[in-house]
Amino acid sequence: MSRLKTKYEQEILPQLSEKFGIDNAMRLPRLRKIVVNRGIGKALENKKRIQAATEELALITGQKPVPTRAKKSVANFHLREGNAIGCKVTLRGVRMYEFLDRLISVVLPRVRDFRGVSSTAFDGRGNFSMGLTDQLVFPELRIDDVEFLQGMNICITTSNSDDEKSLFLLSQFGFPFRKK
Repeated sequence: MSRLKTKYEQEILPQLSEKFGIDNAMRLPRLRKIVVNRGIGKALENKKRIQAATEELALITGQKPVPTRAKKSVANFHLREGNAIGCKVTLRGVRMYEFLDRLISVVLPRVRDFRGVSSTAFDGRGNFSMGLTDQLVFPELRIDDVEFLQGMNICITTSNSDDEKSLFLLSQFGFPFRKK
């Protein structure tokens, strides 16, 4: 079992129950999924970018990415409906907790000039989104193997619809939120 999953079950659940006065264990907030998304803007010019982004995302997450395709044709961007313009991975279960553990303990401290993550990045429904400017902060990637620098978006989805409960949940996991 993952380190964060055992911490959630043994330490965080009792704290959540006590702080918010929730007796029913099924109503306590929990992580549902983490979606890692990479949009490749120059994918239409160079097909190698999609392939490289897919391979890197597979190394980072440990799961094969799904290509994302354009829904509409846009003439000004030379974009046609159905063109591959990115890739994404949805993590659940053990892989989700292991990715979150690596994100909190290894990746975020490696970000240059890191002062914490904004606590206002919640969407009003308890979900947290953040972005990384490049993929080199992940230790799975070697600098020599990376040809194109490309960022990614990470969305953490929780089971509740309250930002305050989600903020408390993520801070108990050790998420480094910026001090106000």
